[in-house]
Amino acid sequence: MADLWDSPHVRTLVRERRIGLLLRAGRTAKGLRQADLGLLIGYSASAVSRLESGRGKDDFAKVRAAAVAVGMPPRVLAAVLGVTEPSRTRVVPTADRRDEEDPMRRRSLLTASLAAVPVALMAGVDEALASIPTTAGPAGSADVLQRLRLARRYFDTGDHARLAAAMPDLLATAHTAAQQADDEAASARLAACYDLCTQLLSKIGRYGAARTSADRATVYAHQSGSPLAQAASARMLSIVLRHQDRKDIARRVTLDAAARVEKTGLRTPEQLAVYAQMLCTCAYTAAGADDRETALELIRNAGRAADRLPTLRTGRETFTVTPASVALYEVGVRWELGDAGAAVHAGRELRAEHFDTPERRGRLHTDMARAWWLWGKPDQTIEALNAALREAPAEVRDRPSMRKLTSDLVQRHPRAVGVNDLVRAVGIR
Repeated sequence: MADLWDSPHVRTLVRERRIGLLLRAGRTAKGLRQADLGLLIGYSASAVSRLESGRGKDDFAKVRAAAVAVGMPPRVLAAVLGVTEPSRTRVVPTADRRDEEDPMRRRSLLTASLAAVPVALMAGVDEALASIPTTAGPAGSADVLQRLRLARRYFDTGDHARLAAAMPDLLATAHTAAQQADDEAASARLAACYDLCTQLLSKIGRYGAARTSADRATVYAHQSGSPLAQAASARMLSIVLRHQDRKDIARRVTLDAAARVEKTGLRTPEQLAVYAQMLCTCAYTAAGADDRETALELIRNAGRAADRLPTLRTGRETFTVTPASVALYEVGVRWELGDAGAAVHAGRELRAEHFDTPERRGRLHTDMARAWWLWGKPDQTIEALNAALREAPAEVRDRPSMRKLTSDLVQRHPRAVGVNDLVRAVGIR
């Protein structure tokens, strides 16, 4: 496929701005029929035909979805549409908070970060994302929910290898059930499965595959018609977009989704919880765009929404939102804004027992580790990372940013107490 996009034929089509023929070339190279591509991106075969004939080229959402599905590189899509690719975040030579999120640095760490999840298991996920997986036999909503609950348990406990192994069957079951049911609830469940896939891929640094998964989740969530499903998928898409340095788009995606949830009237605890979660996500995204005033206002509003939620939960919530979870988001917001002292202050009263799952407890400590490191406190950083390892080892071992932070610690403070034990525990060589 790489040869296709660098071929003279493709270069000619790019110069002539023939987006439809480029989509057809990519589809044919993948061995897909128009109906197959339509199913993949959530549109009809006739809609795909219109795109390929050039009649639908002004519908950018469809064009982008089709381009992603056929594997068209962003540079080719940008060139044929006559726009430039987004600029990369500059690499800051100091211990800046963005160092660990810079794309060049992420790529240099990617191979090591994936070691915790066997390559063969990730190949199964990649294969599922390259097609529309289905099961040989029938599947219903109960089958999907059972598998989704188990998969979420794997994520919550940081068992990324088991989650990767279970993901192809989960997606296949959800697709089969959605095709057989042909209703909005089935589409929402399918979107939720892809949301979880995106969470896994983002966690371990597979941002390209995560974007494919997030795009699919977005399509199926919109097919469901549920503002809550749409918000959940928008949140995951925004996370991937941030890692791809598309912060302005990420901001727009989250704000639009939050507005749709707000229009429900927030009459139920679930609606209010989703709204509070989206405000947290919007706040973090605004902080990433250096909009301090908006970020802090949004996180305050999220706290007020969380205070209105009942303390007893049903177990069916899309998101678990508490005052503690909002406070943890504030730690991240303050860190993203570059205010280390305020980040540490925001998390001063947070304890592991405030969070239900090992993943969240581990995230508490890794977020505090980032804040301490930004403040120039290596001893406290080591202490926080060790606490994260005790709660959820995968939060440190599998995340590229945490592996880099560990590597930075040993390079800059090789004599710090406990740093060598930390390096061995994380698996940095």
